[in-house]
Amino acid sequence: MERRKLGESVGIRDDLIQKACSIAMAAHNSPATTFLLDKPHNSSHAIFAFAGSWSVDDWFAHKSFGDSNINLSLFPSLRSIGNDQTAVINRAFLRQFETVLRTSPLSYEVTRAVTEKKQIVFTGHSSGGPVAILASIWLLEQHLQLDSDEQITPFCVTFGSPLVGDRVFGHALRRENWSHHFVHFVMRYDIIPRILLAPLTSIERELPEILQIFNPTSNYFGLESIGKTREASVFFSTVVRNISSVASHAACSFMGCTNLLLEAVTSFIELSPYRPFGTYVFCTGNGKLVIVKNPDAVLQILFYCVQLGHGLELDETAYRSLKEHLLYETELQESLEMQDVVNLDHPEEVPLYLESGATDEMKSVDMALNDLGLSTRARLCICAAREFEKQKLRNQAKINSYYSKIEDGLNRIHGYRATCEVHEVGYYDAFKIQREQRDFNTNLKRVDLAGMWDEIIEMLRRYELPDGFEVQKEWVELGTKYRCLVEPIEIANYYRHSMNQGLGPYLIKGRPKRYRYNQRWFEHIHRMTAESCSASCFWAEVEELCSETSNRTFEEMKRRVLGLEREVLRWVSSGELRRDVFFEESTFVKWWMTLPRLHRSGSCIARLMDGKGTNFPNLPTSS
Repeated sequence: MERRKLGESVGIRDDLIQKACSIAMAAHNSPATTFLLDKPHNSSHAIFAFAGSWSVDDWFAHKSFGDSNINLSLFPSLRSIGNDQTAVINRAFLRQFETVLRTSPLSYEVTRAVTEKKQIVFTGHSSGGPVAILASIWLLEQHLQLDSDEQITPFCVTFGSPLVGDRVFGHALRRENWSHHFVHFVMRYDIIPRILLAPLTSIERELPEILQIFNPTSNYFGLESIGKTREASVFFSTVVRNISSVASHAACSFMGCTNLLLEAVTSFIELSPYRPFGTYVFCTGNGKLVIVKNPDAVLQILFYCVQLGHGLELDETAYRSLKEHLLYETELQESLEMQDVVNLDHPEEVPLYLESGATDEMKSVDMALNDLGLSTRARLCICAAREFEKQKLRNQAKINSYYSKIEDGLNRIHGYRATCEVHEVGYYDAFKIQREQRDFNTNLKRVDLAGMWDEIIEMLRRYELPDGFEVQKEWVELGTKYRCLVEPIEIANYYRHSMNQGLGPYLIKGRPKRYRYNQRWFEHIHRMTAESCSASCFWAEVEELCSETSNRTFEEMKRRVLGLEREVLRWVSSGELRRDVFFEESTFVKWWMTLPRLHRSGSCIARLMDGKGTNFPNLPTSS
């Protein structure tokens, strides 16, 4: 087990962590201030600390879990690319950040600190943590949009922060390689980081009074008597019961449970959507620190380490779960002095029980896990979570073995297209007619490639590949080549069998996920708007216009025709369409020649439509 100091393990200096904690607690005690800024004149850092809020409406925007889709105009990266799922976030916390951004000098001060090349740290205690998290992502998004070569590495350090977003939220941050910027400190029994795993309906009676314990302007601030009431015990028990449901369901999922009851449960029991992300540092309460990065393992620890310990009564544990929320500064100071840090990044080094002859290092690890109250069952769940991550890597290795096979298949189809062009026929039309043996062979290769890509897409749909797979340059490029070369004959196959008559237009009902996913990868990595690189679907639009020509007048179709012609000009200029599109026997040319003569004579693509593609090299520029 690797043993390093805390700062070395999480990537941020110990003194900055301690400073961030101190300022975060100062902000907590100054709720009237939007944020505190620590930026001494000669220092290398700028620390932004956000205050929390203690109204229930600032924790739950509505009943249930208070969740809503993220604001993609502010956070465009927070989505699953291929699955096209928008991240879910706590609406109340998002609203608080949007207010801070709109009404405070945050944007100005951050820009100034970036210009001065300061090490930027966002921090917050309690509900100030989510605001710090969103400020960090906002800065990372801003830097991405500037397309700057200059590296910017903001850090976000939270203390006792509640959860913020769902699985897609964390997936997107890991995919963008941003997750390591976030470090979350959690005391063993602190209930606040777990509070959003329970629906508001289950805790709405006790929550207002509980929150006032942490409100520095309240008469109940730090009042121990509230923590020892029956209401506090009920509150604690309710939250833990809900954590149990979420953690158990998650464990069944990553352990590969196939019991249909697993899915049935979620149809009548609403589980919290929120999940951990980033690096978690669990404080045992006696100076030791346990670091965990695997989000599934973190969720299990959040549940198992609040179980009643030996000799602890429910009332005592409930009181401790509230008291510890205000002890981060004291605990962190002791931990930084001790530097007794255990990193659980390696599943094989998580001891299920201590064997005779164990090394001193393994004894230390076992002792730290005992201090967190992690039972054998808890450790098995942690190991299973790590194994699930390993399985993702094995899946990636399997997929990587397809890479050369896919390249070979694309080379064969590329050769097919070249052969068709020699015979003055486009490969779309040749494939659709299916007269030659080479057409049949190409169809077999299309089916073979589809099988490999469908397996990849299914793994992505179930999140069974590493989070960064969809932005791996080599796969984005291969997927783009596949989509541009093979989708035209996919469309030809669709209309050759008249599938549009039974299912509807290809683009609406017939387009396979393998092409949609690949297109979204390309658009994401090049920061393009959705559905803006659709040249591979050109033939689908042509086929639909062909079928509509006999039923509708030109005036009814004119707008679509003009739009397609403008797109054709753009795609030819960018090299996305080839000269075979303009051969005399092309489906496109035959259809276009049926349009009114007056329209054709003034068309922006008239020069290209000689039936031979001879004007192809001398393209007019798009206006």
